[in-house]
Amino acid sequence: MLNRIITLSTVALLSSNGAFAQVANGDFEIWNGNTPDGWNVIDSGIAVSPSVTQVKTGGLAAKISVNTGSQSSTDFLQTVSVEQGKTYNFAVSLYHTEGKVKARLYVDGYRGYSNNSQTNQWQEISHPYTATTSKNIQVGLRFYDVSGFDGSEIVYADNFQPTETNTPPPPTDDCSDTTATLTLITDQYASETSWTLKNSGGSTLFSSSGYDNSTTNTKDMCLADGDYTFEISDSYGDGICCTVGNGSFKLEANDITLTSGGEFKDGQSFSFTIGDSGATQPTEPTVLDDYYKSAEGKTGFALKTALFNIINNHNSQGYAAIWDLAKVADLDNYYEKDGSILDMYSEKPSASDLANFTKVTNQCGQYSKEGDCYNREHSFPKSWFGGKVEPMNSDGHHIFATDGYVNAKRSNWPFGEVATASYTSSNGSRLGSAESGLGYSGTVFEPLDEFKGDFARAYFYMATRYENEIATWEGNSTNSNAVLDGTNTTVFESWMLNMLKRWHQNDPVSSKEIDRNQAVFDFQGNRNPFIDHPEFVNTIWGN
Repeated sequence: MLNRIITLSTVALLSSNGAFAQVANGDFEIWNGNTPDGWNVIDSGIAVSPSVTQVKTGGLAAKISVNTGSQSSTDFLQTVSVEQGKTYNFAVSLYHTEGKVKARLYVDGYRGYSNNSQTNQWQEISHPYTATTSKNIQVGLRFYDVSGFDGSEIVYADNFQPTETNTPPPPTDDCSDTTATLTLITDQYASETSWTLKNSGGSTLFSSSGYDNSTTNTKDMCLADGDYTFEISDSYGDGICCTVGNGSFKLEANDITLTSGGEFKDGQSFSFTIGDSGATQPTEPTVLDDYYKSAEGKTGFALKTALFNIINNHNSQGYAAIWDLAKVADLDNYYEKDGSILDMYSEKPSASDLANFTKVTNQCGQYSKEGDCYNREHSFPKSWFGGKVEPMNSDGHHIFATDGYVNAKRSNWPFGEVATASYTSSNGSRLGSAESGLGYSGTVFEPLDEFKGDFARAYFYMATRYENEIATWEGNSTNSNAVLDGTNTTVFESWMLNMLKRWHQNDPVSSKEIDRNQAVFDFQGNRNPFIDHPEFVNTIWGN
C-alpha cells in the first residue's frame, strides 16, 4: 500500500511559564502566495494554497492537493519544540473531498487516522502528547491511499491546535498611505460569509469571517500603492442577497467605490489599483448589444454568471458534425489565403506552410508524420471534462482542425511556456518542460504567439459556458488537476489564469477569430463572449 507523506509541523512558542507550545499560523490565515506563513517546506509532490471554499474557523483554510503516486517529495514541514513533562493536545480539522486517501496524525510518530469515508464535512483527529524530554519533534499529517485513488485528491486542513492567535494588522488611524473601507451588511446566515484582500503577489493582507446575522460591519485597511484583489465568499453558494436577507458589501477609498454587490453564488473577485492619487476610478460599464443586454452593468463573477445564462443552452450538433464546421470555420483566408485548412499547430503566418490540408470530411486516420492528415483537436482536452461527454465533446468554440501528428504530441498536456523543448512542430509550436517563471513545473505545450490569445479566449469561454459543472472536473486527470482550481468562479489555478490573461492581452482578437465566432454561432447557436467583448476578461478576473 502506497503512503504519501505530508508532515505539517510548526515552530512552537512556549508561554511565559513554559507550560504550553503553540503552532504558528495553525489557523492558516496568513499567506505569502501559496505558502502559509510559518510553514516553510513544501515539496513538489503536493500543492498547497489558501482556500475560502471550505473553512473550519477564520477566513481561510489550507487546500492540500496530494498529486503523486510515489512516496517521495511529499513533505510539508516545520519543527515544534516541546518541554519535558508537559502535555500538549495536538489536533487538526480535516475535510475529505473524495475519500480515496486517509490522513494520519503525526506527532513524534504515527498516531490516529481520519475517517476517509466521512466526506464533504469537517472532522477532527487529535492526540495528547507528553514530552519525556525537552526536544524538537515533528507534528503534522501523513496520507495513505485506499482503493480507488486516481493519483490526485484534495484534502482541506484547518485549525491546527494548539495555535497562536495571529497578530492583527496595525490600526489605520495614522495611515500615511490610502485608507480603504469595507462596509459589509450580512444576511440571516452571516456565518457563511468570509472575505479576503490580497496584494498583487497573492498574499492575504486582510480577511475576516464569523459575523453576526443582519449586522453592519466596517473595516478600515491601510493600503500602499499597488494592485489588489478583493474576494468575498458564501460557503452555502447563494450569496448574501436577496433570498434570506438583504446583505451587501461596498469597498471604498477616497470617496470612490472600488466594488460593491451582494448577489452572487459561491463568491466574487474584484481587482483594483491604488496609485499616487489614491484609488483608481472604475471604468464605466460597457453598453452592450441585445445579445449581451442582460449582462449590462455587472462586474466580477456576477458578470460571468450572467454570460453563462446567455450562452449555456447551445444546440449541440454532435462530434461528427465538427468535420462540417471545420470546412467553414477553419479555412485559411488570412495568411496564404488559399482556402486550405488553417491549423494553428502548423500554420506559418509569414511563410509557406509545410502541411497543407484540403477541406474534406473524416480526414484523419494516420499520424505517422506532420502533414499526414488533420483531425478535430479539443484545445480543452476531453479527458479534463470526463471523456466523450456532451455538449463539451462537440462544442465548436474550443475544437479546432489541427494536424493529427502534432495534436498527438500535444496530447492532454496543459498549455504553457516551454523552457526546453522535446518536440517542435514545423511552425514552432513546442512541447517540453515549463519555464521556471511560469509557476508550474511539468510538461506543457506552447502554441505560436500568433495564436495564444485564440486559445486563451477559448479557455475563458469554457470557464464560463460550463460554470455549472467545471468545479467538478479538477480530479478527472492529473493535468486537469494542475490547471483547474476546483471552483466555478476563478476556475483556473493562479499560474494558468495569469498566463491566459497575459496571452489574451498580448495577442488581441483577430479578424480570423471574429469570423470563426460567427461561424460557430451559425453552427450551434451561441457565441464566445470574450471574442465579442475582450474587456470581459479583466472585468471578471481582474487586470
